[in-house]
Amino acid sequence: MSAAAITLFILLIAAILFVTELIPVAMTALLATTLLYLTGIIDESTVFAGFTNNVVILITGMFIIGAALFETGVAKKIGKLIMKFAKTEKQLLFAIMVIGAGLSAFLSNTSTTAVMMPIVILLADSMGFSRSKLLMPLAYATALGGMITLIGTNGNLAVQSVMQNEGVPVFSFFEFAYIGIPLTIVGIIYMMTIGYKLIPNRENVIAEAQESISVNNSEENESTVKQFIAVAILLGAIIFMVFEKQLGVPLHIVSIIGALLIVLTRTMTEKQAYRSLDMSTIILVAAMMPMATALADTGAAQMIADSVLGLVGVDGGPYVITALIFIITAFLTSVMSNTAAAALMAPIGLVIATSMGIDPKAILMTICVGASAAYASPIGTPPNTMIYGPGNYKFLDYIKCGFPFLVIQVIICLVVVPLIWPF
Repeated sequence: MSAAAITLFILLIAAILFVTELIPVAMTALLATTLLYLTGIIDESTVFAGFTNNVVILITGMFIIGAALFETGVAKKIGKLIMKFAKTEKQLLFAIMVIGAGLSAFLSNTSTTAVMMPIVILLADSMGFSRSKLLMPLAYATALGGMITLIGTNGNLAVQSVMQNEGVPVFSFFEFAYIGIPLTIVGIIYMMTIGYKLIPNRENVIAEAQESISVNNSEENESTVKQFIAVAILLGAIIFMVFEKQLGVPLHIVSIIGALLIVLTRTMTEKQAYRSLDMSTIILVAAMMPMATALADTGAAQMIADSVLGLVGVDGGPYVITALIFIITAFLTSVMSNTAAAALMAPIGLVIATSMGIDPKAILMTICVGASAAYASPIGTPPNTMIYGPGNYKFLDYIKCGFPFLVIQVIICLVVVPLIWPF
C-alpha cells in the first residue's frame, strides 16, 4: 500500500469520525495525526509542528485580544450601538456579515473572526438570539470578504506568487473584487434566506472560558482606562496587520505582542488570558495541519486532482474544466489550508490553460475562489473551527448549509469569470 493510499485511508477514517462525532473532533484530529506518524507517513518533527504554525499562534493571540473586549466591557458598548440599528435577528445577521466581509477584505479572516466573535456572542446572548444563527454567517462573511482584494486571503497571494514565477500577467490589488463583491452580495442574500433556514437554531452553551469572563466582568473592571487600552491594542493590531509588508512584522507576532500588552497593562490578568483560550479549537487546527502536509508530500492531493481532471481531459471544454477545477479546489481546501490548496492547484491550472490555448486568468481566478470556499467543513478554515464550539454546531451542520452555497458559487463563477476574464 503506497504512502498516498495510506494517507487517503486515514483521511477517510477521520472524515467518518468527524461526521459521526463518535469521539470529540479535537481527539479525531489528534488520532489522525498519530496514525500518520505510526504508519511512517510523517516524522516526529511533523507530528506537533502545527502547534508552532503561524496560524495557530495568530489564533492564540487573537483569542486573548478578543477576550479583552469582553472583560473590559467594550464588546457590551459596541453591542449596544449595533442594537440601536439592528432590532431583529435578520437585521443583526445582515450587519454582522457586512462588517465581517468589510474587515476581512483587508485583514486575515482569522483575525476578523477573532475580533468579531466576542461581540456577536454578546449580542446573541443579550438579545435572546441563538448563537448558531449568527456565528456561521460571520465565518462565511470573513471568507467572502477575503476574496475582494489581493491581501484578503493567503490563497490569493499563493496564486499570485505562482503567476509571478511563471511570468504570467498578475492580478491587480482590487481585480479580485469583480468576482468577490458579487459573491459577497449573493452570500449575504443566501444566508438571510436559504442558509438561515438550514442553520440549526440551537440553545446557547456557555463555555467554561466564556463563563469565567462573564462572571469576572464586573463594573469595577469596566474602567474607562482599560477599555481605552483594549481598543488601542486592537486598533494597533489591525493597523499592523493591514500594513504587514510595509512594517515587516508578521501577523502572528503582532497578535502575540497584542496579547502580551493586554496582560502587562493589567487589562486582563494572566489567569483570565489563559481561560480565554479555546483549547479545543487550537488543538483541532494544529492537529490537522500534518494531514495537509501528508496530502501534499505523498502526492495524495495531486492524485485526487489528476484523477478527477482525467475523467474529462483538456478536451472537455473550458466551462466543464473550470467547474471541475473549482470542485477539486473546494474539496482540497476542506481538508488542507486554502494557501496549500491554491498553491497546489495553480500550477495545474496553468498547464491546463496552456494545453487548451486559453487565457489562464479565468482558471486561476476560479482557483482563488475555490480555495476560499471551505463552507462545508468545520476544519476547512480557522474561522469555521473557531465558531464550532461557541455555536454548538455539529459536523453535518456545515455540510447542510455549505453544500448548497458551493453549488451557487460554481454557477456564479461559470457566469461571471468568463465575462471579466474571457477564455
